[in-house]
Amino acid sequence: MRRIGLVVVLAVGFILAPLAAEAQPAHKTARIGLLIEGPAPSPEELAKLIPTNPFWQAMKDLGWVHGQNIVAERRFAQSPDQLPAFAAELVGLNVDVIVAYGTPAARAAKQATSTIPIVITSGVEDPVALGLVASLARPGGNVTGSIFGGYGELLGKRLDLLKEVIPRLARVANLINPTNPSHTIVYPERDAVLKAAGVQLQRVAVSEAKALDHALAEISKGKPDALIINMDVITFAHAKAIADFAVRSHLPTMALAREFVDAGALMSYGPTRSAQLRQAASYVDKILKGRKPADLPIERQTTFELVINMKTAKALGLTIPQSVLLRADQVIE
Repeated sequence: MRRIGLVVVLAVGFILAPLAAEAQPAHKTARIGLLIEGPAPSPEELAKLIPTNPFWQAMKDLGWVHGQNIVAERRFAQSPDQLPAFAAELVGLNVDVIVAYGTPAARAAKQATSTIPIVITSGVEDPVALGLVASLARPGGNVTGSIFGGYGELLGKRLDLLKEVIPRLARVANLINPTNPSHTIVYPERDAVLKAAGVQLQRVAVSEAKALDHALAEISKGKPDALIINMDVITFAHAKAIADFAVRSHLPTMALAREFVDAGALMSYGPTRSAQLRQAASYVDKILKGRKPADLPIERQTTFELVINMKTAKALGLTIPQSVLLRADQVIE
């Protein structure tokens, strides 16, 4: 079973590099550490994704060539428990900057060092509330980067899309990881948005992969009208299993990332992967050229995409309204 989701796709963007570009001075070889939640991709998966990685395309545009004037040390954590040790390893290697994907990775990196610059990307909802930075405008420490932000507004738009497809929508299941602080920190905002929309919530927790089957069975018992999937290392790694379950259960799914739709989920609405990776590259470039994280404002991601899987819609017996299809950035047939 393919176990590559958004985490792995983002990771590939960090790992792979184009072969040619205008390089920085030869005597300067930078080293970046990549701290990633998710399973390492296979060589076959890497080969398929080599031509289209936005991170290294952006780095190339900025003058950095992997293996020439920059090298990457990467650590893949299949469990959040591995992150502290991997973060410590990167610190021990004295990398010039750490790129951390997701809140658990960001927190592990921050706990491991207060001096090495850290670039956070995606999956981090509120770095101020999490204690990673002093403010978005003036981070004030060794952490900067980009965030989703605006969780309530984004959830509202996802609910609106679901309601257009499922006019009877009254109850949604939300698959979350209670050990992931990016999930728990938005509980009040999530509940307020659902209440305002007149939608009941079935909150289903899954904090480890071996508990996924039990969580999916719990969803079935609750008989929701739709399933909203939160971003997490567990849901990424098991995106295909979750999508297959949803189709078998005739349960429409809404995700934050298009990779879930590639795996068989009905729809996704969220930040675009290429924009996330290019933002990360921009931060890394600025830091390697002498800027301090403390002085680099944290940016909210502003480019979003709607992706729809028509094959899944057919399997679910759903007709996607033309008004929704016209807004889609991509329709998978």
